[in-house]
Amino acid sequence: MTSSSGSVVVLDNGGGLCKAGFGGDRDPVAVVPNCLGRPAGAGGKRWLVADQLLAADTDVTSMALRRPLDRGYLINADLQREVWDRVLRGLLHADPANSALLLVEPLFNLPSIQRATDELVFEELGFRSLYVADSPSLVHLYEASRRPDLAAAQCSLVVDCGFSFTHAAPVLQNFTLNYGVKRLDLGGKALTNYLKELVSYRSVNVMDETFIIDDAKEKLCFISLDVARDLQLAR
Repeated sequence: MTSSSGSVVVLDNGGGLCKAGFGGDRDPVAVVPNCLGRPAGAGGKRWLVADQLLAADTDVTSMALRRPLDRGYLINADLQREVWDRVLRGLLHADPANSALLLVEPLFNLPSIQRATDELVFEELGFRSLYVADSPSLVHLYEASRRPDLAAAQCSLVVDCGFSFTHAAPVLQNFTLNYGVKRLDLGGKALTNYLKELVSYRSVNVMDETFIIDDAKEKLCFISLDVARDLQLAR
């Protein structure tokens, strides 16, 4: 799809990655870093945005990163506008004035952040309408559409492990039960930092190579289904 006139733009705005596409499509059109980066050295005169960080000729060594989200919450609307503008107009070729937006936001989002997001969506970008959803209810709805047993039960426990935190959320009949949600301030960012420490201690100093180590983690690391066996293989 090259044009989104009159369509619904779906935006899953995570602390690490921004995933964007159109309503009705199976897969997102764009999955890009939700940040700005500036290369080190003489070539680092301008900040690169979102997909520009993934270009083959980009030197990501010791790159300085600026993120619009901290602990999953919006802290810099100007940075977020740059990322969204790049994704919407440069990658999706979307016209916000003729589109509706489905935005995924973290649970228990603060009212002040919600107001800042509304201003960004309507005043800065000019979307026609906005629907805000939380990820557990969307995950339940998606899985229920694929699994008859889950649809019949009408309930599930969704564990959402993101960049900055992890939520365990009970969902009943497509509604997240907020009073039962548990949050753990541990996510992919902490694992990246731990991996940087391990590599730096055992091999070469990579404490300033957040972007490189994060990319290596995404490509090489996995969730073990048999910890004892995998530890033995590692040894």
